[in-house]
Amino acid sequence: MEHVGRDDPKALGEEPKQRRGSASGSEPAGDSDRGGGPIEHYHLHLSSCHECLELENSTIESVKFASAENIPDLPYDYSSSLESVADETSPEREGRRVTLTGKAPNILLYVGSDSQEALGRFHEVRSVLADCVDIDSYVLYHLLEDSALRDPWTDNCLLLVIATRESIPEDLYQKFMAYLSQGGKVLGLSSSFTFGGFQVTSKGALRKTVQNLVFSKADQSEVKLSVLSSGCRYQEGPVQLSPGGLQGHLENDDKDRMIVHVPFGTHGGEAVLCQVHLELPPSSDIVQTPEDFNLLKSSNFRRYEVLREILTTLGLSCDMKQVPALTPLYLLSAAEEIRDPLMQWLGKHMDAEGEIKSSQLSLRFVSSYVSEVEITPSCIPVVTNMEAFSSENFNLEIYRQNLQTKQLGKVILFAEVTPTTMRLLDGLMFQTPQEMGLIAIAARQTQGKGRGGNAWLSPVGCALSTLLISIPLRSQLGQRIPFVQHLMSVAVVEAVRSIPKYQDINLRVKWPNDIYYSDLMKIGGVLVNSTLMGETFHILIGCGFNVTNSNPTICINDLVTEYNKQHKAELKPLRADYLIARVVTVLEKLIEEFQDKGPNSVLPLYYRYWVHSGQQVHLGSADGPKVSIVGLDDSGFLQVHQEGGEVVTVHPDGNSFDMLRNLILPKRR
Repeated sequence: MEHVGRDDPKALGEEPKQRRGSASGSEPAGDSDRGGGPIEHYHLHLSSCHECLELENSTIESVKFASAENIPDLPYDYSSSLESVADETSPEREGRRVTLTGKAPNILLYVGSDSQEALGRFHEVRSVLADCVDIDSYVLYHLLEDSALRDPWTDNCLLLVIATRESIPEDLYQKFMAYLSQGGKVLGLSSSFTFGGFQVTSKGALRKTVQNLVFSKADQSEVKLSVLSSGCRYQEGPVQLSPGGLQGHLENDDKDRMIVHVPFGTHGGEAVLCQVHLELPPSSDIVQTPEDFNLLKSSNFRRYEVLREILTTLGLSCDMKQVPALTPLYLLSAAEEIRDPLMQWLGKHMDAEGEIKSSQLSLRFVSSYVSEVEITPSCIPVVTNMEAFSSENFNLEIYRQNLQTKQLGKVILFAEVTPTTMRLLDGLMFQTPQEMGLIAIAARQTQGKGRGGNAWLSPVGCALSTLLISIPLRSQLGQRIPFVQHLMSVAVVEAVRSIPKYQDINLRVKWPNDIYYSDLMKIGGVLVNSTLMGETFHILIGCGFNVTNSNPTICINDLVTEYNKQHKAELKPLRADYLIARVVTVLEKLIEEFQDKGPNSVLPLYYRYWVHSGQQVHLGSADGPKVSIVGLDDSGFLQVHQEGGEVVTVHPDGNSFDMLRNLILPKRR
């Protein structure tokens, strides 16, 4: 398939020009339980205040979904309403999986009170689930009790896993039940959580013993395996039940019921509850004897079979994909004249072993790479011979011809697979001359970073980069550093919509740092980390947006395809390398305009693309007063119009799920 970026004009309105051909590569629905207390009014705050500087640390969350009934008929999607697909979270169409429940691809793990023991349990459960589900499609988070009660997590969650023997507090239990009533899915692993007439009763003779389990799958076939019992079982109460298709009982005289499948409510909610330790490996400390270990080890494959059957029944995909191996970096330059000064600079700053080290990473510069050299997240070889470089995912010639900057993005560190581009520039950001314009680009990340410690999905098809910029403290932008993320977000949208004939591709900006398809689905986002040294901010701008990867959410080329279908057009699909170059070009121009004329020079473009015009939000909680968003203040925070006519600045409440939920008025100082 031919992509824009091969034989298309350069960025930002330059005339078409013939070029050499190059190889083509290819939240929550539940209301808050807390009321909004007294509200203190607050006008514009100082751009140097702590809250402003904190804003820069926001980033991409796992991608939001719009409800299916509001999404046009995009490629590999269904046009049917949400009601008709309430029980089909992962339907297949033409071999591609999409999610139609309106939920983000998050699996939340609740393991009890905040303790070292709970943290260990979290890692155990996370490890086994990561071995079962498609790691490109889901992110597993630790759901703490405070967050579960306070934050808007319920409509960001495809599956809630409850794995604690502790009694669940009543207010939290009601939160979990409300999630179920909205169509939520729950997996209980040796937990006290139950409902629907089932009771958890103790049977001491079973505790920490290996038992034989008979598990009935959805198709009524059976799996027999050895399991580690929790010491409890399920018994039916007086309420008559209509259990689901999965069940498991011990192969003993009492046929103790150990796995139950319980539908709940009218919206497709359901839970699978287990009283055998499917989450624990045979090597667990509570396995008591070598004989028990051998029995469990011999059934380990069947343990995973049972877990995958349960997870699939609850709507998840368990297609196994291996985590790709890390690859070396390649040191590339977008301008020939910068190559020699770059190599001279490296020669002066490498140690005797050819390394540049930081607290997190060692970069070892080599002329060539042999596969015997080990690559780890903390030590990565960098190949300096450009003639050895070739990639299907990054065409240097396309990047060069579309990068029209004075400084930014001139020196490239490229990797096919790397942990995270944010870390690659860590040891270089304070040392390299500004004119070298460092950028790290990857085809894939294995440890993508997000806001508040969130992980971020980054499969092949994302445009992934981290750009280094330097901003003087005593400058227009230096006094308003939180605006950096706004400039980057709008640069992504403008980079696409300024391509001739692509102006109607409906990309938008969502405050503070997201790129959206219309106001429906997230397509990318930005992470900014800054360090002030002397009179200069050294800033790493991490950015990722979906270009060719339709799954698990949506990408820019889906929008192009849909536009062509609706308008009988023939727009070409876009390439990541082409768009990264255009984004950096637009960003440099926006920074120049901001430094020259301040925020008002770029806000008209930002408002042209943002999704919030006239939008109403609640302050404090879902029951709080409703206000209308009117714009950004001088530091980049939202301003809202209150019912009484006053315009005030509001801040996020600190939750990591949706920064537009539960906005608060900062206290006066």
